[in-house]
Amino acid sequence: MKNRSWNLFKAIFIKEWISLKRYPFNTISAIVTVYMLFLLFFLGYKFVGGNQSTFTRTTEGFIVGFFIWTYSIAAYSTLSWGIIQEARTGTLEQLYMTPLGFETVSIYTVIANFIWSVVWVLPVLILMMVTTGRFLHFDFMTLIPLLILTIAGGYGIGFITGGLGLVFKKIQAFFQILQFVFVGFIVAPVDTLPVLKILPFSLGTKLIARNMIDELPIYSMPVYDLLILIANAIFYLTIGFLLFKACEKIAKDRGLLGHY
Repeated sequence: MKNRSWNLFKAIFIKEWISLKRYPFNTISAIVTVYMLFLLFFLGYKFVGGNQSTFTRTTEGFIVGFFIWTYSIAAYSTLSWGIIQEARTGTLEQLYMTPLGFETVSIYTVIANFIWSVVWVLPVLILMMVTTGRFLHFDFMTLIPLLILTIAGGYGIGFITGGLGLVFKKIQAFFQILQFVFVGFIVAPVDTLPVLKILPFSLGTKLIARNMIDELPIYSMPVYDLLILIANAIFYLTIGFLLFKACEKIAKDRGLLGHY
């Protein structure tokens, strides 16, 4: 069983790499598009508030927020779009026939996607730092666990949108709406309104900013905040997967699972 599970993960991991390697133009286009969007926002903000005394720190916070936004978009859209594509090509039903079950396939897909998203998210982060001249602190022992817990909410939302895609098929317009909703989550003022810590990305973005800007290690962060972040990650992943299963059942009952 252990070898079978490892072989499945390895196959999914290699599949993600092949997709990146086979379509380099798409990957490069994604990097350029996101960077140009950042440049547009940054130059506009610099024109408006460039003379303020807090501009340097606000710029660093803007970089962190845009970095989390980019990773969150990659998390939810790639997962949900992957499920929709499997249904469109008629291979989704085959995944349900794997000995380890579709749940295991989904978990391994999330892990592989999280790792390979670095291929295009990290270059965007580097370009943002070079453009602004503000270089952030990298403490991977702190950054990686915080990033995993923060982006988990994105994968939970990805399961929800993937389930909706199985039922309603074309939901690209909803994808675009979510991108703006994510911005609201990321910039939520959790310091002044602590109740907003329960939103996806909000608390995680704050803690990642404290590490990358203030160089605060994870063991010096408030335990209460870390427990909330862990609870958020578990909650949104669980709710997302349960709603996906509910949508999946509807799609099966209507005979929509293998059709686009």
